[in-house]
Amino acid sequence: MSRSPVFAVSCLTAVLILTFCGIGESADDLKPADAKVETRPVFMPEADAASFFKRRSRRSVRFYEQLAEQRMHRANSERRREYNEEQRDEYENYAEEDRDEQGERTREKNEQIREYNYDGRYPRYHWFH
Repeated sequence: MSRSPVFAVSCLTAVLILTFCGIGESADDLKPADAKVETRPVFMPEADAASFFKRRSRRSVRFYEQLAEQRMHRANSERRREYNEEQRDEYENYAEEDRDEQGERTREKNEQIREYNYDGRYPRYHWFH
């Protein structure tokens, strides 16, 4: 299908839906009784307005409790992070020392084997390629 019949059908469908659903009704159709029910006063007396702003300026106790709780969570997270970092550093130091000791033991053992099996036929520089 080409685009123009599809466009025409979609426009016709939209017009029919708006017609039967009543969405397209104008604001002139409202009854005066309905208009009175929907209106609210825009302004309030000065005394009420002053007390409104006084009430709104104070924070609730719950707000301060939430701030304290957030501070506690942040402090706990920081302590946990520092502890985990310290544990990781200790483990890395331990692993490095262990690798160094193992390497030293292996070198000593290889040197002892070479000295034991050396019969004088080969010069020493052949051992360390």
